[in-house]
Amino acid sequence: MRNILVITLTVLMTSCIPVKVAPKFKNEDYKIIQAKKFKRKLSRETSFIFKDPKNEGEFYKYLNTKFQLKDNNVGLNTPFKIKGETFYLTYSETEKEDKSVNLPLVLIDVKRESNGNNSLFESHHINRTGHWYLLLTVYDKEIKNCLLDNHPKRENVIEYLKSMKAEYLNTANYQELLFNKKP
Repeated sequence: MRNILVITLTVLMTSCIPVKVAPKFKNEDYKIIQAKKFKRKLSRETSFIFKDPKNEGEFYKYLNTKFQLKDNNVGLNTPFKIKGETFYLTYSETEKEDKSVNLPLVLIDVKRESNGNNSLFESHHINRTGHWYLLLTVYDKEIKNCLLDNHPKRENVIEYLKSMKAEYLNTANYQELLFNKKP
């Protein structure tokens, strides 16, 4: 019993305890859910969500170049076509973070403060790592969300968004998109 207690205390003293963990999608590299379920402060619109490994604002540059928008309404009801039918894309970026508490450093500072000394590791008590996600929402000409389960064009839209995601992630120079007109 004493060995278990010593092992447990050793593990706790030498580890970080995760407090928040950014989502990792299980089977796919994207998820189609209500944005509010992904992050509380977002809208109730069903969205195509994927992790963005690029810098903030890169998707804006991608859309601006791909659809030749000249910085007008980029990502806000941006029109595009699938099989001759017009749809409208809206996107947003959001950050979710991993957060963990460094228990050993907290305990050292607590002990130092109880002895009347200043804390040494106060800025290192919590580790934060941010992860950026893109949320894409697509509407048809009747302003109906195309990612809802009952929408007749849902599968076509999802395939388009998957190919758009792949193109975005695999393109470093967005000017190349002007020569290649596929989604």
